[in-house]
Amino acid sequence: MAQKPSIPKGTRDFSPNEVIKRNYITGIIQKHFQVFGFQPIETPSFENSETLLGKYGDEGDRLIFKILNSGDFISKVDDYTYSSKDSTSLGPKITEKALRYDLTVPFARYVVMHRNEIEFPFKRYQIQPVWRADRPQKGRFREFYQCDADVVGANSLLQEVEFIQLYDAVFSDLKLQGVTIKLNNRKILSGISEVIGAKHLLVDFTVALDKLDKIGREGVEKEMLNKGISEAAIEKVAPLFSLSGTNLEQLDALGLMLKTSEEGSAGVEDLRFIVQTVEQLGLEVAKLEIDVTLARGLNYYTGAIFEVSAPKNINMGSIGGGGRYDDLTGIFGLNDVSGVGISFGLDRIYLVLEELELFPESIEQSLEVLCLNFGEKEALASLKLISTLRKAGVKADLYPSDAKIQKQFKYANNRKVPYVILIGAEELAKNTFVVKNMMDGGQKSFDLERPEEFVQDL
Repeated sequence: MAQKPSIPKGTRDFSPNEVIKRNYITGIIQKHFQVFGFQPIETPSFENSETLLGKYGDEGDRLIFKILNSGDFISKVDDYTYSSKDSTSLGPKITEKALRYDLTVPFARYVVMHRNEIEFPFKRYQIQPVWRADRPQKGRFREFYQCDADVVGANSLLQEVEFIQLYDAVFSDLKLQGVTIKLNNRKILSGISEVIGAKHLLVDFTVALDKLDKIGREGVEKEMLNKGISEAAIEKVAPLFSLSGTNLEQLDALGLMLKTSEEGSAGVEDLRFIVQTVEQLGLEVAKLEIDVTLARGLNYYTGAIFEVSAPKNINMGSIGGGGRYDDLTGIFGLNDVSGVGISFGLDRIYLVLEELELFPESIEQSLEVLCLNFGEKEALASLKLISTLRKAGVKADLYPSDAKIQKQFKYANNRKVPYVILIGAEELAKNTFVVKNMMDGGQKSFDLERPEEFVQDL
């Protein structure tokens, strides 16, 4: 007996309706990417391991899917390494490639390789799948799509302002009210670690702080202690957990706390410029909120950090994020190229729109007109009509066989087809066709020579 087929955990099949809805989201995102002047590129689904490893921190490295070398890769491993069962030493000998973890590092690699072909500042967008060996849960998959926009070659903070506007424009078009764009700066985090005497533990400090919404204050403090951050240092961090007031008031408080740190003060002023500029320009549906606990556990961010939260009544992780990475291309040999970018979480945005019933009612209408099949001659006349309708942009089709009419109507109902066309022997003799409205049951006849009259009624 054949084994029942399955797919790997954290992956999904998509039904026609799901694909249509996903395309609806990416279509809106892509439209705004283009309106904001971004150009499309694509990169391979897998990269050389050395391109990806070491770019996301230890936690990120553990989530990278590695690809085994082709052929008899084990025979190339010496006996000592093989018998040691040490994955650290064995790994490089049996795998040289890995599935991409995100689109940003491959983009940095692309910029370095094609730097003589592109015009700086270079604004690109990319909509492709990425893979992470994470534990699957609601809104988190091992294979998922990212929708990224980045600009490299410009260090102006106006780019950060533009990305906030881009987020707002997309979510406004999706009718998604109540999203929150959280904003922080890695310079501020570095400044905090400096003034509390934990500068040498910056990465451990930021990784722990970034988990505040998942494990709470006690969990964060416990993790910091385990990483070697002293109780005295943690006590100095305490005011961060209770910052309140407007964005500018919080920045004023941070400015006082970080006045002895040049880097931290610079981060505060960066955010002040972004916040004040956005306030002057205004946002339609999004709320901009300073969040000093936002760290995003990626080592390459050096300036502003973004994270977008779904409306508060939706239990969902971030639906977007990004930040500035002034030295990312430097790791590939191209120095002094500033960059900043954001990403939309397609899968989570889909789940949010589904839960809030924000998809247009007509979105699942993959077929507008179905011609019933009454026989060979009638089918030929229907096909001629269908060709005319399709040229007019109408989604039309013919039932492929002259099955029982009841069965054909059932098919139309299941496909949620709003109009059914009947061309039987009588209609063929009169050179007409009958249109049945599947919503109200009404029927209307049209001349086969003037199908445009029906198109105008749609």
